[in-house]
Amino acid sequence: MKAPKPVNVDDYITGFPEDVQKVLQEIRKIVHDTAPGVLETIKYDMPTYMLENENMFHFAAFKNHIGLYPVPDGDKDFDEEISSYKTGKGSVRIPMNEPIPMDLITRIVHFNAIRITNKIKVR
Repeated sequence: MKAPKPVNVDDYITGFPEDVQKVLQEIRKIVHDTAPGVLETIKYDMPTYMLENENMFHFAAFKNHIGLYPVPDGDKDFDEEISSYKTGKGSVRIPMNEPIPMDLITRIVHFNAIRITNKIKVR
């Protein structure tokens, strides 16, 4: 039997083991501290944060990693920093068996918030 889809971020987070919940709560706090006033919701079955009616940031927990979406693309500093992680179009996978780079997550959220508030188009 498949688990029911989460209806809110609290519901999403409590669906994971305690150690994963701790990481997800830390990421959630970073988002709210870095981009005050974001709207928190569930989209694509994962926590989604909206700013000015746009999707600003998503995160998701998987068996072996945390996925972050979107990640700045084409920015030399970000590209270099995330090069040690598995990436996809606009995403990065942070392995659960490594320290979670909360400072990198903070910068990604900040970058996305600035992009939206300054109406910068994503490639």
